[in-house]
Amino acid sequence: MTPIRLRSVPFLLALGVATASPDIAVGQTQTAPRPGAPRRAPTDSLPADPAVTVGRLPNGITYYVRANREPEKRAELRLVVNAGSVLEDERQRGLAHWVEHMAFNGTRGFAKHEIRDYLERVGMRFGPDINAYTGFDETVYMLTLPTDTAGVLETGVRILEEWARGVAFDPEEVEKERGVVVEEWRLGQGAAARLRDKQFPVLFRGSRYAERLPIGTRESLEGADPAELRRFYAEWYRPELMAVVAVGDFDPERVARLIRERFGAIPASPVTRLRPTFTVPEHRETEFAIATDPEATGSSVSIYHRFAPREPGTVGAYRESIVESLFVGMLSDRLYERTQTPDAPFISASASSGSLVRSAAAQVLAATVRDNGVQRGLEALLAEAARAARHGFTPSELERQKETLLRLWEQVYAEREKTHSGQFTAEYVAHFLEREPILDVATEFELYRRFLPEITLEEVNRMAAERLRDHNRTVLVALPQKEGIRVPTEAELRVVMDAAARRPVEAYADRTSDRPLVPNPPTRGRVVSEREIPEIGVREWRLSNGVRVLLKPTDFKEDEILFVGNSPGGLSLAPDSLYVPALTATGVVQTSGVGELDLVELGKRLSGKIAGVGPSIGELREGFSGGGSPRDVETMLQLVYLYMTAPRVDTTAFLTYQARARESLRNRSASPEAAFQDTLRVTLAQNHPRARPVSSELFERMDLHRSLAFYRDRFADAGDFTFYFVGSFDPARLRPLVELYLGGLPSTGREESWRDVGLRYPRGVIRKTVRRGVEPKARTQIVFTGPIGFQRDSVAVLDVMAEVLQLRLRDVLREDLGGTYGVGVGASASRDPVSTYTASIGFGTAPERLEELTRVVFAEIDSLKRNGPREADLQKVREAVRRSRETDLRDNAFWLSQIATYSSYGWDLREILREEERVARLDAAAVRDAARRFLDTSNYVQVSLVPENVPAPAQP
Repeated sequence: MTPIRLRSVPFLLALGVATASPDIAVGQTQTAPRPGAPRRAPTDSLPADPAVTVGRLPNGITYYVRANREPEKRAELRLVVNAGSVLEDERQRGLAHWVEHMAFNGTRGFAKHEIRDYLERVGMRFGPDINAYTGFDETVYMLTLPTDTAGVLETGVRILEEWARGVAFDPEEVEKERGVVVEEWRLGQGAAARLRDKQFPVLFRGSRYAERLPIGTRESLEGADPAELRRFYAEWYRPELMAVVAVGDFDPERVARLIRERFGAIPASPVTRLRPTFTVPEHRETEFAIATDPEATGSSVSIYHRFAPREPGTVGAYRESIVESLFVGMLSDRLYERTQTPDAPFISASASSGSLVRSAAAQVLAATVRDNGVQRGLEALLAEAARAARHGFTPSELERQKETLLRLWEQVYAEREKTHSGQFTAEYVAHFLEREPILDVATEFELYRRFLPEITLEEVNRMAAERLRDHNRTVLVALPQKEGIRVPTEAELRVVMDAAARRPVEAYADRTSDRPLVPNPPTRGRVVSEREIPEIGVREWRLSNGVRVLLKPTDFKEDEILFVGNSPGGLSLAPDSLYVPALTATGVVQTSGVGELDLVELGKRLSGKIAGVGPSIGELREGFSGGGSPRDVETMLQLVYLYMTAPRVDTTAFLTYQARARESLRNRSASPEAAFQDTLRVTLAQNHPRARPVSSELFERMDLHRSLAFYRDRFADAGDFTFYFVGSFDPARLRPLVELYLGGLPSTGREESWRDVGLRYPRGVIRKTVRRGVEPKARTQIVFTGPIGFQRDSVAVLDVMAEVLQLRLRDVLREDLGGTYGVGVGASASRDPVSTYTASIGFGTAPERLEELTRVVFAEIDSLKRNGPREADLQKVREAVRRSRETDLRDNAFWLSQIATYSSYGWDLREILREEERVARLDAAAVRDAARRFLDTSNYVQVSLVPENVPAPAQP
């Protein structure tokens, strides 16, 4: 199970209406979906999507069934319970979430962990495919299942039914799971949790939400009576509070029949306790929650303007949501623009609007600020709010936002037949819980095409004035607790707010540019040779300037093209004395804009386009990555051309970037987690100067001209670049654009490669303990390293060994011992500059149990090396790999990654299709031998993090 989700604005961040980033917009032009569609009145109800069957059983259970072929051979199942932590009695705090855990620990028909074991045997993974979450108001169980194996879908429906009425609450399993939920609580502790605990009581003052976080408290979990678990389940897991959702590649009539048969047999329950609705009381005066913490890594200020959620379901409500999207997008763009000055009042800022809890929504202005910059940041947020409320927005701002939203929906409409089943299930869950409308894409596109042209600036400005009032306003402030930082008082913040209310503000002046993106087109190159690899649908072009291009057209998406491009060299070619300017070079360039346009102008210039490109310089290579719509592929290639040939020198942007980076890292060392990660990184790198921890002091050594010189050198010669394109494009149409913008790149003919800078893993056993933090939590990371023969077989068995070990450690550390919420095992290998591997094991636990669980980890490693894996575990991994490949092979990003990786290593690209066979051939002896080779207990690094007052753990 993933960590619980709260139906609230993420702490000190904005929960938002989706808007395009300043330099990326989305969409694809389409014809009108239904030219003769009837014109609906504002009070009309929105029509339900006819593709979904919605029913209600006599016992009160609601069900939703829809056939959908994306992804193929898969179904998404949900059991939705309209009950969460807000319904807990005082003696039940944290138990709604604990009940969710117990559903995976045995039911009447599945003993103990049989549900998890069955689902893993059919190739599903615990976490990505088998999961659940508990919120304030609901609990949702989630399954992804294959549909091409007889009986699996039927068993999945049966599992949902067992969760609905048959959770066993076996006393032994309850006590085991007590340790797991306590460890999940422990995992969430830290500065963010402590700040939240101080601020939520103010944000939700007078409401049940202020005291019912789904995770509960340590005291409530450790002292909970198991009988209260059963009581919560009996009182709130009632048929009329439940829904079943099924979407996937199946016969919908058969699945609906399965649901009716299974869930129809559940008897209706006498309603002994109505499901209450909890509100958040209104308040006239602005309220403040000012919190500090010694481990906080930054200062922030947020203004919450709370309002009642709109009643969904009508044409008028939908139209209002479009107005809201326009308003929030424009306000966010203004805040972003204001950050692009060296002396900006905040490091970052955003506007958003969304649900806080079921009974309350909020308009949020949030900013991270410099140390001792809360008052200035608050003043700036209030000034922008006042500017929007008093003067409104400009016609040009509105037109850009309209263009962005229309392009978004044009793309959604283009992809309507490729919508993932998980998206449909999310819509149906929201319909059941919050009465959100279920609309087909054509209807939504129709509504956007109708309403966007007619929505006026006056409407948007009116919403700004209404949303940004001082009624129901709460200000949240979070600060590091350290010497030199003064904590503002509530009275001082009120003075700032009172002054801001009286201060005049000028109307916003929209700064735009009509300069062309590429004023002088390059000299066209040409394709001088080409070949095809028909087995995988890839073709290769060689351009006249030496650029190599590999292309794979696909039909996985209707409106997506992805690309990467790289060449050897990277940061390795920078001397140690210039490492910081080299490391920050792409950041300096990207914040300066490109060509003749600064970053703000560039973002506005790209409105209405789906084209994102980012340069990067890694340790061993430099290059680009990005993507967009096939319609806007020329813009994408223009950006590549400009970033290679016309990086922009902007002293103001440089100073802004430097100041923001420096300030954002000023308090990083206060974080115990940062100290832990830094120690691990430095230890594994043997204190190599290029592995030094990132800090604000590092950014003091930035140098604009040296950064730009290094960047220009790395991208001066395109002759050794290889570009990879995957997506929905026609190579014939792409070819002239590639010849112009990639074939027109400069080529000097130089031959170069990366340089080995001497970074190596240490030998022997190294153990270090970091004593930081005040919470009763510990964690450790054990990293095995060494040389590897870099072939596909050795990489495959390394990955399988790690997955097998993860299954075993999860069963022992979590399920048997209740000592951790989760254990992670990962492995990777690299060929350059020398062939090496890492195999890493990490987990968190109570400080007093760290030594015990570490011993268990090494005992399980020894068992794997002596006896090999359990055949059941190995078969689970084989099946999971097979099932993952089924969906991966229909994914553009997967193919892009595979083609680029295989090509860079000189491997036969046709071998991409044989990876599943490679894993299927691995037997227990191969995995055992891999464990003996890769888990050398005489050669590893272990770094542990424990609270400051806890002694170092004993050696295993």
